[in-house]
Amino acid sequence: MRKAVVALGGNAISPPGEIDTIRNQFKHTRESLGSIIDLLKQGIIPVITHGNGPQVGNAALRTEELAGSIPYLPLGINVADTEGGMGYMIEQSLINRLRQDGIDRQVVTLISQVLVDENDPSIQNPSKYIGTELPEEEAKRKASQFGWSIKQLNNGKWRRVVPSPEPIDIINSKVISQLIDAGHIVIAVGGGGVPAFRDVDGNLEGLDAVIDKDKASALLGTQIGAELLYIFTTVDQVSLNYGKADEQFLSKLTLSEAQQYMADGQFPPGSMGPKIEASIRFLEGGGKQVIITSIEGIKKDASGKNGTIITA
Repeated sequence: MRKAVVALGGNAISPPGEIDTIRNQFKHTRESLGSIIDLLKQGIIPVITHGNGPQVGNAALRTEELAGSIPYLPLGINVADTEGGMGYMIEQSLINRLRQDGIDRQVVTLISQVLVDENDPSIQNPSKYIGTELPEEEAKRKASQFGWSIKQLNNGKWRRVVPSPEPIDIINSKVISQLIDAGHIVIAVGGGGVPAFRDVDGNLEGLDAVIDKDKASALLGTQIGAELLYIFTTVDQVSLNYGKADEQFLSKLTLSEAQQYMADGQFPPGSMGPKIEASIRFLEGGGKQVIITSIEGIKKDASGKNGTIITA
């Protein structure tokens, strides 16, 4: 049985500049499901992962605003909450689509813990922005109230920053693999999964951090022996010289070319960088092909012609 990991971007489900209603999130989720159906028709069983950037920011904002009325929730709980809520949304949409297409498959959502190192460098130097931009006085007040780390932006505003440690192990990857082998579709590692480390006794403990969902998706793909990794984002194709007059779109890349462009600084950390890095890790770990595109791009051409195909 062939396996694929399909990583839906949080921004692909909640595009920038659009009112982030649940109705709109369901709409974009349904639009993404054509690729899942195509894979099933090719005899490929997908594991669906997803980002949660906009959603976890909103969840954190709600707990901040209500901190005087109800207990403040840590970031790890916010990640778990959005993993469950978005998993429900994807699961329900996919069950309906499978029924319409006459495909008999079970769909299950798993809340995934992902092991990280408690001494990961990012924990001492958090740099992943989360939440809204704030005036200096308000940002410092909230930092004192909630124990945040904050950084100043180029526009003079301030924003919360959190660690983004490297994923080491998907805790329930064996269960995911067993479910796939049984022919079921699994939704897992939402938002990169809930970060956890092992204490001195070997017990799991949560961590106030977020894990890059593309890196976690690549790791999951390696652990379950997937041969394909789809990464959905907001652009149709990867490009060199992004946003410049000499921007060059790439329809195909080899692993070695991706490594070289990465070394040349073509893919910034806050943009395409993590997706290319995840692609490299997946291919180095035994994967055969990565396709990076937008939901619209995959709808235009399921072969990936409107996307960027990276091969080992």
